[in-house]
Amino acid sequence: MASISTMNWLFVCGVSFCLGGIAVLSLMPLSSDCICPLSNPLSRFSSAASAASTYTPVKHESKRPHKLALLVPFRDRFEELLQFVPHMTKFLKRQDVVHHIFVINQVDRYRFNRASLINVGFHFAGDVYDYIAMHDVDLLPLNDALLYEYPSNLGPLHIAGPKLHPKYHYDKFVGGILLVRSEHFKLMNGMSNQYWGWGLEDDEFYVRIRDAGLQVTRPQNIKTGVNDTFSHIHNRHHRKRDTTKCFNQKEVTRKRDHNTGLSNVDYKILKVHELTIDGVGITVLNVLLECDVNKTPWCDCNGSAAAASAVQTK
Repeated sequence: MASISTMNWLFVCGVSFCLGGIAVLSLMPLSSDCICPLSNPLSRFSSAASAASTYTPVKHESKRPHKLALLVPFRDRFEELLQFVPHMTKFLKRQDVVHHIFVINQVDRYRFNRASLINVGFHFAGDVYDYIAMHDVDLLPLNDALLYEYPSNLGPLHIAGPKLHPKYHYDKFVGGILLVRSEHFKLMNGMSNQYWGWGLEDDEFYVRIRDAGLQVTRPQNIKTGVNDTFSHIHNRHHRKRDTTKCFNQKEVTRKRDHNTGLSNVDYKILKVHELTIDGVGITVLNVLLECDVNKTPWCDCNGSAAAASAVQTK
């Protein structure tokens, strides 16, 4: 769908640079806040094994025993990432949350697939981290009473609840920022892989939560409201959301998906980069998602991705 963006070029090349004094990105070891995989996390993917590096676990002293992986589905949002990384790092350090940011960067030509990227991120980090945050890059928490704590036995903790989110206010909304225990994510088989383009993947995940016998909990006694709990930094005029519906997409994606999820997400990790933004270490995964156009033809509404693939294979 999209050509290689500036963001993709930066990540593929891995070149250290300075952007107007705002941020510095370079290939560097992960920060001391990272609890790194004990072995090569790409060893199970032969196609990406050559891109992997061997990580060494890093000890971190904290009052909180649990480790959080922030999984950030990503494409062409570089200026937002520059705000997100330092903001979230300061916010979570004030809460003494042991965490690391994983940017799951979609570099193929298909339409954006937030849910599949989260599945990929979980495959990469889920065996080491105790819980994940499915986190939009354009939603920044402002109220320190929003605790990114380990979710209870009941089920996921929805930080961006409908009474707090600046835009979405229906009761079953679980998008924006959702914290999930690793064992619960596995129990639900992750998220559906059928949602190409913008919207509805979180609504389908709500049904998975319910079907697994889990409940969504939300922060209590928050004194701020929809206008001052979060900063929503997405510019809808600068970057329009891909809301196109083609083929039988609308009909299929209104139903609970019993066929796809964490167990069968189809992808390749092309490259793993360890970068720094304003001194904060993050991990960027360049991910190539695969699409079966016979099952979900709406991953490529105009055929541009298929045409590009055909040219590359000649």
